[in-house]
Amino acid sequence: MSITQTDLTRINTFIFDVDGVLTDGLLYCFADGEQVRAFNIKDGFAIKHAIRQGYRVAIISGKNEPGVRKRLEQLDIEDIYLGTEDKVTTFEDYIYLQGIHPATVAYMGDDMPDFEVMQRCGLRACPADAADDVQEICTFISTRKGGQGAVRELIEKIMKAQDTW
Repeated sequence: MSITQTDLTRINTFIFDVDGVLTDGLLYCFADGEQVRAFNIKDGFAIKHAIRQGYRVAIISGKNEPGVRKRLEQLDIEDIYLGTEDKVTTFEDYIYLQGIHPATVAYMGDDMPDFEVMQRCGLRACPADAADDVQEICTFISTRKGGQGAVRELIEKIMKAQDTW
């Protein structure tokens, strides 16, 4: 599938997975049980910029780590859903409560837990290293891998199409 100008200009909400999208998917485990992920600063800048320009940004992730939540809060993200076992229900509840039309949502995921919810969005996006099945349904495949600026690329492309970058 290819992305159209209409796909870009109708977006007002970004929803992201964490592992494999905002991070490279690597998980560093220490002897004390702490698990650490690396986030890309450029993705963070784009997220904060989008929020300042009035876009909604939400996170829906299966993992629930305090360090991840702290990082997301530092980016001024208010709608954070961690430890989510059913992403579809979380997505549907979120858009209903916020009064968001699914066609105005860009969702970036990378693997099968994102597959069903991505099919309910106006713009389906993934990093360059997403699972093949996910790539097959996407209207936007980043040129960058997860955790290496894929989120920035998507946000920048949409905001430039809307003259808000």
